[in-house]
Amino acid sequence: MLIDVIAGARPNFMKVAPIIRAVDARREAGGLLHHRLIHTGQHYDPRLSGSFFEQLGIPEPDVNLEVGSGTQAEQTAAIMTRYERLLLDARSDLCLVVGDVTSTMACAIAAQKLCIPVAHVEGGIRSGDWTMPEEVNRMVTDSITNWFFTTSEYANANLRKAGVEESRIIFVGNTMIDTLLANLDQLRPPGFWDALGLQAGRYFVLTLHRPANVDAGASLERMLAAISAGTRGLPVVFPVHPRTEKTLHTLADLPANLRLVDPQPYLEFNYLVRHAKAVITDSGGITEEATVMGVPCMTLRDTTERPETVSIGTNVLVGTDPGQLAPVCDRLFAGEWQKGGIPELWDGYAGERIVAALEQLLTKRNVGD
Repeated sequence: MLIDVIAGARPNFMKVAPIIRAVDARREAGGLLHHRLIHTGQHYDPRLSGSFFEQLGIPEPDVNLEVGSGTQAEQTAAIMTRYERLLLDARSDLCLVVGDVTSTMACAIAAQKLCIPVAHVEGGIRSGDWTMPEEVNRMVTDSITNWFFTTSEYANANLRKAGVEESRIIFVGNTMIDTLLANLDQLRPPGFWDALGLQAGRYFVLTLHRPANVDAGASLERMLAAISAGTRGLPVVFPVHPRTEKTLHTLADLPANLRLVDPQPYLEFNYLVRHAKAVITDSGGITEEATVMGVPCMTLRDTTERPETVSIGTNVLVGTDPGQLAPVCDRLFAGEWQKGGIPELWDGYAGERIVAALEQLLTKRNVGD
């Protein structure tokens, strides 16, 4: 039975790697599944995707749709058109999508239009913020998903509230944490570590890419000033996303303790996170990795689709008002940060659980047909 594994953007690669490994391992032991890795090309910047295949041991994609840049609608249309053409030429038994990027939604729609079932890894997560493209992607994808592989009881509850039958909700854990735990021993300092004079526990890591935070120069400037003040002169290592880079070029002055660097490969970036005093971010996935590594995390958003990182982990939801950052930083420097714990089933075996469940589900479906 052939499953299409869809990856289109940097966060997807960490999530599909454990699934691909589990399919291959199970197949060597007589398993019934094999995979076709499809890279949509949504992230076309090699700084955001190129090194991930090598570092995470992901095979070269079987298919690259090469959609490239464009508006949300243009990318969605290109992915749907090209994936549909592939399915018409070589049909699969299942479309497996992960996360909440445009590729996830577009491939799910194309598959369902051809009556190919869809499984959604990270199904059920919700931020409640419909201004985020990712939230729209989640809502649309989950409305046409057959089987949901979930990361937390929060996600399970969201799906139940939406009327999803219990038999379609499979709580498996977090494949991104599978990847993190498998690579902890391989993490390595980036090439600029010595040149920037970085010391473990004596710097911050910053990531910003949400439109609400980075698209307007004046608001980004205020946020960076608040971050500089809150971090009390310690270096702030800032791997700059291409979206953020465009706005930074319009600013006259940047804080003196900001250290701008290129987007980092997986092993180097997580080395930075693991040894930081804290992480300041507007990403969702980084809050999960910081929680598992026990690193304090401050999220510059008003909502989060990963509330378990706040209720159980090391994350604090600061909000988008720069004025709210100072008291949170004060807690950190006073040694009053919550210790945090690791959510249930974030244990490194989510990929194996997903593949075992898929084999059962597809076998039952085929027998039923």
